Amino acid sequence: MDVSAAERAVTSRHLRRVWALPGTVLGRSGWPPSAEQRLHWHWNYWWQAHLLDTLVDAQLRAPSAARLASIRSFVRSVRLRNFGRWTNDYYDDIAWLGLALQRLSALGIDVGPALAAIDTQLLSGWTSAAGGGIWWRRGDDFKNAPANGPAAIFHARSGNLARARAMTDWLTSTLVDPDSGLVWDGIRAGTGELVKHIYTYCQGVYLGACLELSLMDDAARTVCAVAEHCAPGGVIRGQGGGDGGLFAAILARYLALAARALPGPEAAVARSLVLTSAEACWSGAAPGPVFSAYWDRPAPWPLPEDAPERDMSVQVGGWMLLEAAATLD
Repeated sequence: MDVSAAERAVTSRHLRRVWALPGTVLGRSGWPPSAEQRLHWHWNYWWQAHLLDTLVDAQLRAPSAARLASIRSFVRSVRLRNFGRWTNDYYDDIAWLGLALQRLSALGIDVGPALAAIDTQLLSGWTSAAGGGIWWRRGDDFKNAPANGPAAIFHARSGNLARARAMTDWLTSTLVDPDSGLVWDGIRAGTGELVKHIYTYCQGVYLGACLELSLMDDAARTVCAVAEHCAPGGVIRGQGGGDGGLFAAILARYLALAARALPGPEAAVARSLVLTSAEACWSGAAPGPVFSAYWDRPAPWPLPEDAPERDMSVQVGGWMLLEAAATLD
């Protein structure tokens, strides 16, 4: 595996100026790009958050003045493309960006105003409907793991342990399947209907919240549930292109943290899941490398016009997985 090659491939294909403005850079959401993608018209806010997070991974792994400058430009460009704001109506989106921005302090980049704006909006999303938790988006009737999980991690890392614990306890009592140990997607507050879809990133963010709060039994249970139900043959299951292109990699990020933090045998399970997935992802990549949307099978080559591998989410996901694996060497 060559994580540096993964970085070069993704950044060379996807990082471009915003509206041709000097000093700007964001990720184009497709490759080769359509006309709309060249203009960052549908710019996929939360994909950009994970691209930024993975750039931070790379900078911590192998510091570079050029990459650091790119990260600074990237952060400015997020606000520019978001028309002068850090937030939007989706609580999960802003939580993801918040998690990436929090890590910039280790690089000497001050983003205090951005973090304050995100913190304020995340705090405002909490209500007693459905027993607690924050909404998926403003004005909606849905509360889910993809919003509450990263928000709980954000609050824990910002020092608001009470809110982080309340969110994690809500996830445990509301969305964790008592039989399998897996985390369901969400609940419709108006009717109490549980949406029991199983997504890999729901497992990842719940695992991450448990780790931040030292809820090691809950974290260990989640690792075992993932190994049993979400990783056939030891390779984390893919969930296609679009938003799904990031799901498995988010789980891999938090499994890598679990591999270093858990005190029991589940640490070795988490480590194996990350490394086995990374080996499969790398060995199945097409020339470039171009990563497969499904790490347990090779990427198609040449790429069909409708291939999910054209999505930036899929390629950032592959790179993110390799960065997670690099922390376990």
